[in-house]
Amino acid sequence: MSNTKLEAYSDDFLDYLFDIRGYSEHSITTYEIALRQMIEVSHFYEEEGKQILDITPFRFEIVKNAKKTIVKKLSAIRSFVKYLEDQCHLALTLIGDESIKVPQSLPKPIEETYIDEVLENANLEEKLLISMLYGLGLRISELSGLKIEDIKGAWVQIHGKGNKVRELPLLEELQRLVRQYVEVNHPKTYLFEKGNAPMNVAQLRYIITKLFKTAGIKATPHQLRHSFATHLLNNGARISDVSELLGHETMATTQVYTKLGSVKKMQEYMKAHPLAGK
Repeated sequence: MSNTKLEAYSDDFLDYLFDIRGYSEHSITTYEIALRQMIEVSHFYEEEGKQILDITPFRFEIVKNAKKTIVKKLSAIRSFVKYLEDQCHLALTLIGDESIKVPQSLPKPIEETYIDEVLENANLEEKLLISMLYGLGLRISELSGLKIEDIKGAWVQIHGKGNKVRELPLLEELQRLVRQYVEVNHPKTYLFEKGNAPMNVAQLRYIITKLFKTAGIKATPHQLRHSFATHLLNNGARISDVSELLGHETMATTQVYTKLGSVKKMQEYMKAHPLAGK
């Protein structure tokens, strides 16, 4: 496979991420930089009828980058290879993509009072959007793809990562908001639509970030998911139940929220204890 051919595939992949997957321009730029850097130094060749992509030189090139940066760049390369396999039906063997472990940073939940404040000043669409993310712990991509037919009374069916389906209970307030929203906006297929198509991830994220920014709060849709998990655990929910609600494959992924709760408790203790001021 020539560099020119791979560059053409790369351009198609970036178009696919923007037009089909709804990635933001910032994300597209991040992917483009990683792919261009990889294509420039890596080896592409055929061996025994198989196409080989050896990114070992690329790994040497980025070895001095921060670990998180390396992980992001490798993730972009893996996504590109998966695109070639799934969308272009191109069998490609990837060499040199060994994972690097990165210490998991604690998520920063949004305070309940801030969420309440934003909800009070939100219109119907914005209120439902926030309530679905915070009330169900959804990923923004899951909300983008949510169809009206997936909402069945007090339950909603979520199509998550890896085509895995989970059913979540709808709080009464959410049921009321959904009914009101559908009556007013008349969505045809998807809960959140623009024209005849579902609102993509970038469009939904823009509404959320702008809404919180107006209230002087810097927040992302994923922080609402973090807040959902953290607030449940802080109020006594079982980690196994929260893990299932989030759609995590293992409870180990969910345990980061328990660490966050422990940190907060320790901070409160350090402020509240009589010896703290001595």
